[in-house]
Formats: sequence, C-alpha cells, structure tokens
Amino acid sequence: MIDTKHIRISDYNYPLPDERIAKFPIAQRDHSKLLVYRNGEVSDDVFFHLPDYLPQGALMVFNNTKVIQARMHFRKTTGALIEIFLLEPYCPADYEQMFQVTDSCEWICLIGNQKKWKEGELVRTLSWKGHDLQIKAVRMGEQGTGQRIAFSWHYLSDDGTLPPVSFAEVIDSIGELPIPPYLNRETQESDKTTYQTVYSKIKGSVAAPTAGLHFTDEVLQALDRHGIDREELTLHVGAGTFKPVKSEEIEGHEMHTEYICVKRQTIEKLIAHQAHAIAVGTTSVRTLESLYYMGLKLQQNPEATEEELHVDQWEPYQQEQQPIPPLQALGNILAWMDRRGLQSLHNSTQIIIAPGYEYKIVKILITNFHQPQSTLLLLVSAFVKGDWHTIYDYALSHDFRFLSYGDSSVLIP
Repeated sequence: MIDTKHIRISDYNYPLPDERIAKFPIAQRDHSKLLVYRNGEVSDDVFFHLPDYLPQGALMVFNNTKVIQARMHFRKTTGALIEIFLLEPYCPADYEQMFQVTDSCEWICLIGNQKKWKEGELVRTLSWKGHDLQIKAVRMGEQGTGQRIAFSWHYLSDDGTLPPVSFAEVIDSIGELPIPPYLNRETQESDKTTYQTVYSKIKGSVAAPTAGLHFTDEVLQALDRHGIDREELTLHVGAGTFKPVKSEEIEGHEMHTEYICVKRQTIEKLIAHQAHAIAVGTTSVRTLESLYYMGLKLQQNPEATEEELHVDQWEPYQQEQQPIPPLQALGNILAWMDRRGLQSLHNSTQIIIAPGYEYKIVKILITNFHQPQSTLLLLVSAFVKGDWHTIYDYALSHDFRFLSYGDSSVLIP
C-alpha cells in the first residue's frame, strides 16, 4: 500500500536537457509524434493515427477552456514597468459574468516588479475605435498568495453614444498571452493561434490544456468516423499548474484550486458509457475524477451545498470513506442538479492525483510529456501503476519533444 502523502518528489526526477524542450510547435499540429503505451509495451507513431488505437464507440472528453491574454503591463509615471498577471476573478467571481462587465471588476493577480508599486493607481490609455479609453488598476490588498486588484475603464470623452467596452475586449487589447515560463522567450503573435486548442471556447485559463494542441479538425472528423463519442467540459487552468513541488514529500505541497463546469448532457453521456472515458489531458482527468468525489459526498449528504462539493486535495486518500460505484456517484450529481434545476455543474477542485490513487472514470489518457518532479508526472505515474520510467526513457531515447509544445502519448494501461 503506497502512503501517498509521504511520496518523495525526488523519486520522480529525470534528466531533461534544455534542447529537448519544444520552444515552438511543429508546423502541422497533428504531425507531432505519438508515443503509444499499451499493456506495458511502448511504440511510436504519428498523432493523426490516434483513432487507430482507440476502442470504437468509446467516449472521449476534451477541455474546451480558452487561454486569456492574462499578462498586462502598466508604466508608472516614474518609468517603472509593472506587470499584472490575472489569476482568477474576484468580483464578479463567475468567469462568464466577469468577461461581460463593462466598467469595473476585481481580480486576484500576481504582480511583477511589485516593490516599485507600493500605492496609487496605474493608468494606461489606448485608442478604442477612434476614441481614447483609459484603464486604471488599484491595489486592494493581499488575497491568499496573490493581490486583489480593482480595474476600471472609461472613455476620456463620452457624450453617451459610445458603445460599452467589456473586460474581455480590454484584455484582448492590452493583454499578452502568457506562454509557459520554461520556454524562456517572449510571447509571439503566432502563439495566439498555436497556444489554443482548435476547440477552445470558454475564456478563463492562463495556460493551455496542452494535450489538446495536437488535435485538428481532420483528426476530430477521423474520431467521428471511428465511432468515438465526443464531449467537452471546462476546467480553467491556473498559474499553479507551473508551481514546482518544493517540499521533499508531497504532503507539503499545496495544490491550487481550479474551477470547473460540466454540462448535464456530459454527465448523462458518461452514465451511458458506464462511467468510462478517454481523457484528453490532465485537466480533463482532474475534472472527471473530481466528479466521482462530488458524487460520493452527495451519497453521504444529498443536500450538500455547492461549497461543500469542492474537492479537497487529500480527499481521495481518506480511508473512512465507503466507496460507491462511479455510476452511482454520477447519478447522485444528476439528482442533485435536478433538485436545483441546474443544466451545468459549476464547482472547484484541488484534487492531487499521485501513486496510490485508484482511477474511477478515466480508462485511457492522452497527454504530453511533463516536467521532472511535477504533480503532472505523479498523475501519469498513478495512471500507469508506477511504470512512468518505461515511457519517459523511451521518449528521451527516441527524440520526442517535451512539455507544452512537445509531442504526446496515448496511455492504455
């Protein structure tokens, strides 16, 4: 029996030379290399052959989150450059509402060059459809590990006839797409396209669900022809996805909270597929597996509030919980949504998936190659029952490209 909390992160290290980190994607997304891991055997192919390895009639689940231009730069009157990095909405706290507001809002943010911005407001003016639009940022105090920032924006001269400007439009105008820090380069215009999945829809992430970057419309059509049922959910990827594990044992690592939205029809589809799914990426995994624990809570307390359904980091490892079949857990969620007249489940999760974890819903995983000593590598190791070295040794010795813009794998334990 693995004592998950006492896993030493140093046991999940491997040598990753800088030249193996893909700084840019290849020209054609679906021509990336595909590592195939089946029953402990490893081979390689090209991504567009993915459908050949999947069981016909299976359900594949994608994360349709869209990366926002979360990095904003303001210059103080002293000339100091301040970067504000949007982490999560604070007021309104709902992502959808946040991007529609047209005058002011508050976010929890990280601040670059923070010591140069002790007080006062930051101001930036841009030309918006021929008129000057002024954007202000004011620090409101600490919030967890971030800072609460109030934003407001208005035309410098408005006779009441000018169209309102949404916050989505503000960040599209002055924001920069945040590419992963380990790429060690500036964001380029091409990243606006290449760092989004072709099926991205719902704005809110500060990092792409990168396993999805290999899919093209052609591959999606090939999956349809293969009889694969496709569903989408939303998990907004936070900056915490890049947070290194600094503690010797993973018990000392605090997982970041991420916000999820799952439609009623997706849960119904999961039930129709006997609670079995192919997950595209670790974000889809965390969402699907979190559903099980939400359903388990509803087994014990059918009238649980939305807040009580939040999945804590160590919840899956608490021995006192009586397990229930995944189908029953999903049924509990549907019944709870029915009683509240909900068409979508909105909630949050901090789940950490590491060796010792028993997967409930995900049966096949499509994922990229992750950083050494990362929580994502722990998730993969749990999925392949500790056999991650076989996969990574093969990828390193067969010229696979690593991390966000790198190649991918399909894992079929």
